[in-house]
Amino acid sequence: MQTEHTAELNLLWGSLILDELARLGVKHVCMAPGSRSTPLTLAAAKQDNLSQHLHFDERGLGFMALGLAKASGAPVAIVTTSGTAVANLYPAVIEAWLTHVPLIILSGDRPCELIDCGANQAITQPAIFAQYAKPLNLPTPDMSIGPESLLSAIDDAVSNQTQPVHINCMYREPLYPAEIKADFSRYLKPVAQWQQNNLPYIQYAAHSASQMPTPDALARFVHGKGIIVAATLAPEHHPEQLIALSNKLGWPIVTDAQSQLRQHCTAIGNIDQLLLQPKSQALLAQADRVLVFGGRILSKRLMNYLSEQNWKDYWQVLPQQQRLDPSNKRKHVWLAQADTFAALPWPRSSQALWAQALIKSNQALETLFQQQIDQTQFGEALTIRTIATRQTSQSQLFIGNSLPIRLFDMYAPMCSQYANVFTNRGASGIDGLLATACGVAIADKKPTTLVIGDISQLHDLNSLAIARTVTSPLVIVILNNDGGNIFNLLPVPSEQLRTDYYRLSHGLEFGFGAAMFGLAYNQVDNLDDFIESYDYALTYQGPSVIEVSVSQHQASDQMTKISAWVKQN
Repeated sequence: MQTEHTAELNLLWGSLILDELARLGVKHVCMAPGSRSTPLTLAAAKQDNLSQHLHFDERGLGFMALGLAKASGAPVAIVTTSGTAVANLYPAVIEAWLTHVPLIILSGDRPCELIDCGANQAITQPAIFAQYAKPLNLPTPDMSIGPESLLSAIDDAVSNQTQPVHINCMYREPLYPAEIKADFSRYLKPVAQWQQNNLPYIQYAAHSASQMPTPDALARFVHGKGIIVAATLAPEHHPEQLIALSNKLGWPIVTDAQSQLRQHCTAIGNIDQLLLQPKSQALLAQADRVLVFGGRILSKRLMNYLSEQNWKDYWQVLPQQQRLDPSNKRKHVWLAQADTFAALPWPRSSQALWAQALIKSNQALETLFQQQIDQTQFGEALTIRTIATRQTSQSQLFIGNSLPIRLFDMYAPMCSQYANVFTNRGASGIDGLLATACGVAIADKKPTTLVIGDISQLHDLNSLAIARTVTSPLVIVILNNDGGNIFNLLPVPSEQLRTDYYRLSHGLEFGFGAAMFGLAYNQVDNLDDFIESYDYALTYQGPSVIEVSVSQHQASDQMTKISAWVKQN
């Protein structure tokens, strides 16, 4: 049976794995073509409970899966063949591990007798992702290994995981089953009851809630001048509840670009720039306790403030146990969702409204930005502010790394409506940004805007093939300043070194790239044309590319000028 029906047994194992993953909450499977992964591919093809997505580039595939998992809040499976195909997932796996996104990698592999002997497309795949994925190395399918053993191994590896899992699947040839079906009824008898329902074979209880502060502890903590920091928070954590907490305590809430609250009209959104301002610095220096929700703060000024302030009490709230404080300050870390922690029976602070002047300073900065950005020359900051003002609660905004996310963090306007914001700020790489945004767009089918730099887009050009599969509005706004001009803001020893080794000027435009993949395209260099193109793209059911052409120094010169104004006010 084992020898005669190897391909059929391979497929059966693949089917058991995919079926169990669907029962464990997986809704999407992303696949790249390959022969050694055939048992998994054929199993996925006949799965009714999994949406299937294909792409020829494993690196882009991994980031698309990352975006799907971010937006759906559910684990996403990835199927690749053997060899370097697996290694191409590494950047996405690292990002997912650092930001607690549950990816499940299913890699087809050669059996052990074909490793380290010159066999084609054979590398050592177990532990290929090192610490960045929990490993499960399956044996080659064998009739002596019961299906209950396979299912329980899958359940143990995947249940309650919030980070990547790598399931390495070794298959012997033949890989393609014959038309005559093998009878596995006796083999499957131990899991007959499992086949009659849709529950996992082994059902692990969810992690229990962590200890919460007592009412007395809450009362002691709020007895003083405090500040709330909304750092990186996912939309499903309902961070808007932190606004209610801020109002209840009478403490100001300062927001990171990734908090979902950066544009909230009652939050202190301009904290990065306020920390440039002497009078605001002096006021914030009075705070003696801080409540931080989330981690991975974008603004170095805010990170320095948290690090240098002599806090009497420092509390941090995280959904999972992590070290998310580069300063390693002494603190109490509470493990809870943001909205759950905000709903505790908090009393009003004894120093309520101590920082009211910060609200006026925050509003004054918005007026300054209107004068110095909105009413001046067209450029990158104005583009991002314009995009931000055109979002609604039903839209999604994915902001690329390097300069775009910093411009949003520093200058995004306060608005009555704003989008869910997604980023890849775990490892903060510029790879896979378009692919991740495509995954976000596919998961929820909401109007989605990606703001991305030119170098980042060149890095992920292949993912325009994924973009053309998106059926909802997806606007890809490329800020083309002819190179990595964030380096204009960094202390490179000389302008010549900056030009020769950092900016990577390329002289390229993206019109022919968009045409190659059949995408709608517009190139703009003024505000009126951008607004017209962008507003139309938001109504178009599919992907659009808008290339914003600006000079190499426009953004950096404007940022320097604004910083000087802020320091004087």
